[in-house]
Amino acid sequence: MLYAIIATDVANSLDARLAARPAHLERLQQLKAEGRIVLAGPHPAIDSNDPGAAGFSGSLIVAEFTSLEAAKAWAEADPFVAAGVYANVIVKPFKQVLP
Repeated sequence: MLYAIIATDVANSLDARLAARPAHLERLQQLKAEGRIVLAGPHPAIDSNDPGAAGFSGSLIVAEFTSLEAAKAWAEADPFVAAGVYANVIVKPFKQVLP
């Protein structure tokens, strides 16, 4: 089943986000290699694809996991959590309708 992982960044987390990004992306690449990722990306803090110093306000990942518990465990092990980038993370089932 698909699950949405919706994370909100702490204020002024850009430096921590950039430092943890390679490890974060490595985990996402693993999901991609396994054919389990639908989409993933950050929420720019301003209305721009490149927010510069404004940074990001959070992230969204939609991916396939065997259970809600497995999705939560994966999300809790994210390098952004360990680096203190995320203030909170919500994981919930997701039903894809489109495309």
